[in-house]
Amino acid sequence: MSAEASRQEQFSGTSEVRDAHKFDEAKLEAWMHENVRDFAGPLEVRQFKGGQSNPTYKLITPKRSYVMRRKPPGLLLKSAHAVDREYKVITALHAQGFPAAETFGLCTDESVIGTWFYIMDCVEGRVIWDGTFPDVPTADRRAYFNAMNDTMAQLHMYDPAAIGLGDFGKPGNYFARQIGRWSQQYLDDEAAGRVPEMDRLVEWLPNNIPPGDEVAIVHGDYRCDNMIFHATEPRVLAVLDWELSTLGHPLADFSYHLMMYRMPPTGIVGLADANLSELNIPSEREYVDRYCNTVGRNPDDVNANMDFYVSYNMFRLAAIVHGIRGRVIRGTASNAHAKASAATVEPLAKLAWEQALKAGAR
Repeated sequence: MSAEASRQEQFSGTSEVRDAHKFDEAKLEAWMHENVRDFAGPLEVRQFKGGQSNPTYKLITPKRSYVMRRKPPGLLLKSAHAVDREYKVITALHAQGFPAAETFGLCTDESVIGTWFYIMDCVEGRVIWDGTFPDVPTADRRAYFNAMNDTMAQLHMYDPAAIGLGDFGKPGNYFARQIGRWSQQYLDDEAAGRVPEMDRLVEWLPNNIPPGDEVAIVHGDYRCDNMIFHATEPRVLAVLDWELSTLGHPLADFSYHLMMYRMPPTGIVGLADANLSELNIPSEREYVDRYCNTVGRNPDDVNANMDFYVSYNMFRLAAIVHGIRGRVIRGTASNAHAKASAATVEPLAKLAWEQALKAGAR
């Protein structure tokens, strides 16, 4: 079995609910009878294999299936696992016709299952875990990449205030605030240990932010395995995992997605070692050009600062994975494969510092 086939198997589908994430299913079913329109049991609960942070469950009934996202049990960092924010952004975007699941209810009463949770539609389709899209015919791959690109552009072109998300985050100074946030989260999680390149980036990044500031709705973790594609067509049916969404700089969000071009394929979606032409996948420059043409930007201006943007995003991702390592050590990690993910902190940090060197760091 190839590494990617193994990854597809590890993270796709559902399993029995893990012991650490079990709850009173009868209480949940009673809550859904009261709060989810047209709900009818009996209810069967399964846990999705994928997802590192908020435990996610498939709720199966005779007539339809739902998805539940909840905060994980146990000791949590103060700013993490805000399922109420996920619920708010998904609800607003679905109402605009953006590919986000329909939502059915948010519960902030911890007496029901022990933590906050929300219920949304179970969108059926395919999740693609390999950035080279090996199961997609070669002739069709470019269309799938265009669909990802266009969906992100659509997200960034919404006026947050016009769709009820004007208060979804602090406007302005996004890079400075995010660098500060993830630096602090990295430094605070002493159990997960220190990484020399992370320490350098904590110092370098805040002093080298490119000029220019603007505000859009940003997803925060936009990549091919965080969306559901149509079963047979190059079409995005739902974007998933909105835990890191906020109001922020659209180029921070886009460059996080673009980071796939500079990431190795080991454990995380990456195209750095791929023959893009042979695979019929757009080049990094083509991908930037398409996005910029859609949203009305000058691609040369965007590319001039791309090394900084990618360095920042690799640092941010390394900080997130550093947090996963901390949860593994504390015993609260929600994914059975979190330990393998936690081992990528050092390689990610080294890669982030390499981008910083390309951007002029010394």
